[in-house]
Amino acid sequence: MSAIPMTVQGAERLRAELHELKSVKRPAIIQAIATAREHGDLKENAEYHAAREQQGFCEGRIQDIEAKLSNAQIIDISKLPNTGKVIFGSTVTILNLDSDEEVTYRIVGDDEADIKNNLISVNSPIARGLIGKVADDVVNITTPKGVVEFEITAVQYI
Repeated sequence: MSAIPMTVQGAERLRAELHELKSVKRPAIIQAIATAREHGDLKENAEYHAAREQQGFCEGRIQDIEAKLSNAQIIDISKLPNTGKVIFGSTVTILNLDSDEEVTYRIVGDDEADIKNNLISVNSPIARGLIGKVADDVVNITTPKGVVEFEITAVQYI
């Protein structure tokens, strides 16, 4: 499996979730299973089956996070010299030349992407169109609404 690019913040969020799953949720589920077993017949025990299902989801998520972290290539953008180029982890402010709407995005890994918080995946059409460009470049990016012309107004490594 190839390395998965990830920001420092994204890796920290995954580590925090992993810690929560292992130290809080897993013991709670084990306790719920033990309590449900005490109620007797397991065939018709809905509490037992629900707890076992939760355990399956929890263990699956733990494995998923551990796999992602083991294959992660953590990139700390703040430690790189700011060349002015748009790269993974950079914060980019772009101006839509059609609507004069300005928006700032941070280019992050697939698992970290959250459009509501202006975190876009490095594999998204907008990020792919911006990678390698510098401030004041004008780029045409194909979006679901068609081709849109953007001007890069700022590139930050924060």
